[in-house]
Amino acid sequence: MERDAAAKPRGGLVTDRARIAAIARGAKRVAVLGIKTEAQGDQPAFYVAEYLARVGVEVIPVPVYYPDVREILGRPVYRRLADVPGPIDLVDVFRRPADIDAHVDDILAARPAAVWFQSGIRNDAAAARLAAAGIEVVQDSCLMVEHRRAAGAG
Repeated sequence: MERDAAAKPRGGLVTDRARIAAIARGAKRVAVLGIKTEAQGDQPAFYVAEYLARVGVEVIPVPVYYPDVREILGRPVYRRLADVPGPIDLVDVFRRPADIDAHVDDILAARPAAVWFQSGIRNDAAAARLAAAGIEVVQDSCLMVEHRRAAGAG
């Protein structure tokens, strides 16, 4: 298993603990789809992104709502993933499972290395499309928890 976790990723549904840890630890530039604003600071869709920013990850806010908001966490807001300049290591998804399908084409256009569906979020059809395009997909897992675990902090 260790050898597989270190191998160059080729897309697919990721369930291997070592590979999940490697994705969490290795993501340096994370687009947060469905991020909330500071006003909703008690929501996972804000505080997970806030944690990532605090530990040095470049967070790219991609809110679904808040059309007048131009910045979240001091970073410029993008309305579509495909509009984010430069490579994206990971898209962290805070959307209801039924709402993910509407974002798949945008995710595919952005070509992230991986997509992470947060705790409680599974959409097997969307995950299969992303995986078939060569994108690694983690479902139903908290990125903050896995990042802390991979960093040895919990």
